[in-house]
Amino acid sequence: MAGVKTPHLPSPDSAPALRDDLRAAAFTADGCLDLLGAVAYAALSRAETVPALRATRGDSPLDTLVRLFLLQCAVPYARARAALPGLDGYLADGWLLRDGDDVRATVDVRPYAGDGGADWWIVSDLGCAVGGAGGIGSAPGVDRADLVLGVGGASTTLAGLTVREPVGSALDLGTGSGIQALHAAQHATRVTATDVNPRALHFARLTLALSGAHEPDLRGGSLFAPVGDERYDLIVSNPPFVISPGSRFTYRDGGMGGDDLCRTLVEQAAEHLNDGGWCQLLANWQHTEGQDWRERLSGWVPRGCDAWIVQREVQDVAQYAELWLRDGGDHRGDPAAYAARYDAWLDDFERAKVSGVGFGWISLRKSGSDTPVITAEEWPHPVEQPLGPHIAAWFARQDFLRRHDDADLLEARFTLSDEVVQEQVGLPGAEDPEHVVLRSARGMRRATKVDTVGAGFAGVCDGTLPAGRIVDAIAQLLGEDAVVLRDRTPGSIRMLVEQGFLDPVPDDVTP
Repeated sequence: MAGVKTPHLPSPDSAPALRDDLRAAAFTADGCLDLLGAVAYAALSRAETVPALRATRGDSPLDTLVRLFLLQCAVPYARARAALPGLDGYLADGWLLRDGDDVRATVDVRPYAGDGGADWWIVSDLGCAVGGAGGIGSAPGVDRADLVLGVGGASTTLAGLTVREPVGSALDLGTGSGIQALHAAQHATRVTATDVNPRALHFARLTLALSGAHEPDLRGGSLFAPVGDERYDLIVSNPPFVISPGSRFTYRDGGMGGDDLCRTLVEQAAEHLNDGGWCQLLANWQHTEGQDWRERLSGWVPRGCDAWIVQREVQDVAQYAELWLRDGGDHRGDPAAYAARYDAWLDDFERAKVSGVGFGWISLRKSGSDTPVITAEEWPHPVEQPLGPHIAAWFARQDFLRRHDDADLLEARFTLSDEVVQEQVGLPGAEDPEHVVLRSARGMRRATKVDTVGAGFAGVCDGTLPAGRIVDAIAQLLGEDAVVLRDRTPGSIRMLVEQGFLDPVPDDVTP
């Protein structure tokens, strides 16, 4: 914005010393939880500061650092010096500034529980904690369009969804404050992080430096433009997926019509994946008149990729517009301006014949198969986090099912997945249940109805006998024709494997 001077951002040079001081004061996720207590800590995640202010009335170094970096209060220089022995260096490098006899933070530094219990810190703009009822605030001297946000529910959701296997290369597309790049740096030899916002790239550099990770290859630009024809083993993206009229905020508005940004990202992903590589992203998508959303999104998937698309929530157009108007803080401003922006949102949706917007995640894997598996489903129920290992297992099971026809399934061996229980449903006192349900406490936490044969089959799967021999034994026990039962059971086995109730035993494992 013309006339607005962007303040100097901190230098990463003193990040190692600052990290040592923060850790020495227990300014970590666990340390802050212990100090604040569960109620104030949870309130802080909603950008509500009053409980935390009440909990930090002491004069310990941790009290001081919480007030300084999380509550963004001025603290006396002497207290800041006691909490941060390297204070003068941090002042010189721009992490803090002197305001008379007080010291203030220039950036939000937020403790974050990293992989394997590591202590990490996410650096973002002041006033940009995600989740507050008032919407995103503003940082001194920064155009609100260029604000860089910190940790939010979307960030942690994507981090939990990502498949964490050792890879040679990873791309964080739209890195923001660098959270996904930080996670990727723990299992990727080489990490590239991109963003259209130069300030975001600098914040990503600060986040990784402060958390002790190697600096990624940082590049400016939109979508895949910064990486040319390079390919990666893993692509992760929490993109600016908001479907909005215009592009007010770089962190959320993609600047393309409708859900075209997410569609383009998915369609172009295969060109930038190595064989067997993963692309995982969060997305919003339109529900358009006369077209099933599942068919529409399945059409985005590039050739040679398997895909699992999960819709977690749907909002009608009014709810969606209100959500992002609140996010932008428009509800706190001029009512006429709020109404005009609301109207523009509804006009856009009406022109595109949009009835609602879906929220969810998309996982692609470049399998190279001529018969790709593309599953799009609605699942608004609670899931286990981190879900990444279960997503990897889902794709592995699709590989298995693709390689095995019905005859092969009967020759295969299976084990019952961990934490699967059987529930019998019926009237109280009834001799026989009306139906039997298998329920899993892991992964997607699915439940499915099964018949007597399915329940009996699952119950005896311990990896020792081929499926066909188990079916033959069940047929004999029930007095049924074994040939008929062999003919109809593979469909049930396929469903139980696909949904994660049964795990195939690898061919090279001896019973």
